[in-house]
Amino acid sequence: MTAIDATPKTIGAKVPTKPGWLRSNWGLLLAIAALIMVALLPTPEGLSVAGHRMLAILAFAVIVWMTEALDYAVSAIVIAALMAFLLGLAPNPANPKLLLGTSAGLSLAFSGFANTALALVASALFLAAAMTATGLDKRIALVILSRVGGEIHHVIIGAILVGFVMAFLVPSTTARVACLVPITLGIISAFGVDKRGTFAGMLMITTVQTASIWNVGIKTASAQNMVAVGFIEKTLQTSITWLEWFVAAAPFGVLMSVALYVIMTRMMPAEVKDIPGGREAIGKALAELGPMKLAEKKLLAISLGLLGFWSTEGILHSLDTSSTTIAAVGLMFLPGIGIMTWKEAQPRIPWGTVALFGIGISVGTALLQTKGASWLADLAVTSFGLKNASALFILAVMTLFLTLIHLGFASATALASAMIPIVIAVLQSVATPGINVVGMTMLLQFVVSFGFILVVNAPQNMLAYGTETFSARDFVRTGLVLTVVAVALVMLLGLTYWRWLGYV
Repeated sequence: MTAIDATPKTIGAKVPTKPGWLRSNWGLLLAIAALIMVALLPTPEGLSVAGHRMLAILAFAVIVWMTEALDYAVSAIVIAALMAFLLGLAPNPANPKLLLGTSAGLSLAFSGFANTALALVASALFLAAAMTATGLDKRIALVILSRVGGEIHHVIIGAILVGFVMAFLVPSTTARVACLVPITLGIISAFGVDKRGTFAGMLMITTVQTASIWNVGIKTASAQNMVAVGFIEKTLQTSITWLEWFVAAAPFGVLMSVALYVIMTRMMPAEVKDIPGGREAIGKALAELGPMKLAEKKLLAISLGLLGFWSTEGILHSLDTSSTTIAAVGLMFLPGIGIMTWKEAQPRIPWGTVALFGIGISVGTALLQTKGASWLADLAVTSFGLKNASALFILAVMTLFLTLIHLGFASATALASAMIPIVIAVLQSVATPGINVVGMTMLLQFVVSFGFILVVNAPQNMLAYGTETFSARDFVRTGLVLTVVAVALVMLLGLTYWRWLGYV
């Protein structure tokens, strides 16, 4: 007797298959191909072999970061290994008769971890973790929202105000949005509106776009700003204080916040005008938190004290932002004062962000030291006709370039790591009389945060999109208008306010 297979079968049914290895890893293969292709090209005249190989590594890094072929932390390790061997086995730019050596190559690969900007980013992540652990971020958001009332337009204004205030106190965009998303969902649920309705989508998009806008307005609001500051400090031997950044960027943030309100209320009009009991619903959520805990009070005192130090740097004292921030974090862990333990903090820290940040600075530093960035900058200056262009024309061209290239990046930190060294080199290469390299670099760093168009342009966008309260199409169409307004504001402020400040 032949055994009969009793397993039920569906005639003609297709068995789902996993994507093949090639399809799953096309981004990595493309990055490797670009690395090999650039490395095998003849070394251009005026460019060192080490500089040539750094351009090959840059091509690899950009493709890996754009396609997210590797986890950011893994990409950092791979890039460090490439730098160790490709630079180590290249002639030393200072003495071409000798090889640089793998030890020196690896030291260059990890040079970014000695940058003070990295200390600020890591410290900021600890502050954000403390906010989440104590629930202070949620309390602040609910207190502000409880004051705005139940009318739809007031709720939108409240969401923008929350994003603005949180940008001062939570120096991590993803952490801010991660805190605000469940609060926003709670408001939508408490108000009894459809999660997939226009109001829900409008409120969620407003929440996430406000975070991106105030990444520009506040120096300590995001990691990508620290990338730029790190390169400015290392390459140009100067810094930008928290207050100088805020004075330059705050008008942009305010005008963009107004534009956001107008765009969202016009392009995504809510299906209802007001929500009865809206304020009561938020008040109920606030009441559920109970009285303010001692840990929250300590953290609020530390955060406000830190904000005071940031804003008075260079005026009342000479303590830099990184030093005061790391001191505040140390204070958070001290016995008696401590807000949380290391064991509680450790799982809340996105260590991959720290690794990406450090290696990103290393890549930029190596590009500058091996003259790879200056060679690429000379090419860009010639191609775009920037050699004798006005500062405003350079600002316009570089703004459009950074806005377009951001469409391919899922991380503004990665974009800043790849592009800011080249921006600095371009500004140093032009013959424009009296150009303010530091000021222009800061203004173009503002543009790096313009991740308004695609959901995949920033982690906070993807986090909000996961709530299924809005479609990618709604995000794109409102984001396009927001981007046009942002670019127009850059030009307007470049013609007026930033010129008066001496940056353009």
